[in-house]
Amino acid sequence: MGKTPVIFHCDCNNFYASVELLEHPELKGLPVAVCGDPEGRHGIVLAKNEAAKALGIQTAETIWQAKRKCPDLRLLSPHRDRYRHFSKIINEIYQKYTDRVEPFGIDESWMDVTGTWPIFEKSPQALADRLRREVYSATGLTISVGVSFTKVLAKLGSDYKKPNATTVFSPDNWQELVWPLPVGNLLYVGKAAQKQLSLLGITTIGQLAQADPSLLEHSLGKLGADLSRSARGLDTDPVRLTGDRDPVKSVGNGLTFRKNLTTAQEIRSGLWALCDQVATRLRKHGLWAGAVQLTIKDTNLKAIQRQKQLPFSTQLSKELVKYSWELLEENWRVGVPIRMLTVTALNLTDQPFACQMSMFGDAPQPDEKRASLEKSLDAIRAKYGRSSIGMGSRLGNDLGLKGLEMDLDPEED
Repeated sequence: MGKTPVIFHCDCNNFYASVELLEHPELKGLPVAVCGDPEGRHGIVLAKNEAAKALGIQTAETIWQAKRKCPDLRLLSPHRDRYRHFSKIINEIYQKYTDRVEPFGIDESWMDVTGTWPIFEKSPQALADRLRREVYSATGLTISVGVSFTKVLAKLGSDYKKPNATTVFSPDNWQELVWPLPVGNLLYVGKAAQKQLSLLGITTIGQLAQADPSLLEHSLGKLGADLSRSARGLDTDPVRLTGDRDPVKSVGNGLTFRKNLTTAQEIRSGLWALCDQVATRLRKHGLWAGAVQLTIKDTNLKAIQRQKQLPFSTQLSKELVKYSWELLEENWRVGVPIRMLTVTALNLTDQPFACQMSMFGDAPQPDEKRASLEKSLDAIRAKYGRSSIGMGSRLGNDLGLKGLEMDLDPEED
């Protein structure tokens, strides 16, 4: 028999808020929330510190809701470059102890230290405590570490006791500690799965573990089978080698506009700005899109989402705009106010696929001149900055497109 795996899940505590508080030590101990720009209608809570959490402030609620709970709530703007900076430092610390470090978002990572922990410490828990001290010394930030024999249980451990704590779910104690917990605490049990499980009378992880696996698979499909294994401690998903990533499945950007889009010109300006960013990132990754997806959200926050297969693969903003506009015309009446748009490139490949030929010579063809132009834009931005050159449609409008590259919510899966 092989060794029992030793897997850590390291989670930065209140990461965004903690990073911002490094610049605002005078706010330590006071309720603080990191929020989008209220004037730009990005007015939701992105993160909060422990003091705000204790007052019931929740991530994704609106600023006015949060301020109603806590009138003295301090609001700080997000700085994504800082978050990436600290994430890189922290993951480099992890990589000193193993070559298997798998990030799970910007502030969480799994580590497989099965073969390396005895080199550094007398026990896995001692190594986890050492990591917590080292991260704090290097950054001023705290982490919580879950230690267990599967990735799912390690993740559960880092959530079990916060902030700045180590929790060990060993083969001897894990059922006693884990099975009484609500089933919603388990990784990948979202609201829909939790509702479906409750219809089966399953509200705890222990009940999930003891349920008939075939019943779970019948009710939830593959997810049901996966959750059954996780609840029984049978998850065998390995921690990836450092730098090993799943291939990018989609590249998208979305923006809540400073004012509602009601005219064709405003909508086209928004689409151009979004598609320009998506196309730039496609070229950066060396990817071509075979389909485009458009998400439209109205002023009541109701959204529709439509997709279109492209006649040929592309990494050009001009083509993405063309087919995004077609989707919009087919599914939306221009004049009905639009609050938010998201453009997502799908069916990605690392080589362009050939366009379908026509005996009449009227099949759509890739635009080679446009490709040369957009690659030139990439070179200018690489030398002088991303905001150095852009589409003329950004000028003179009040849609919130200025500095768009800093306001976008990127999607890369």
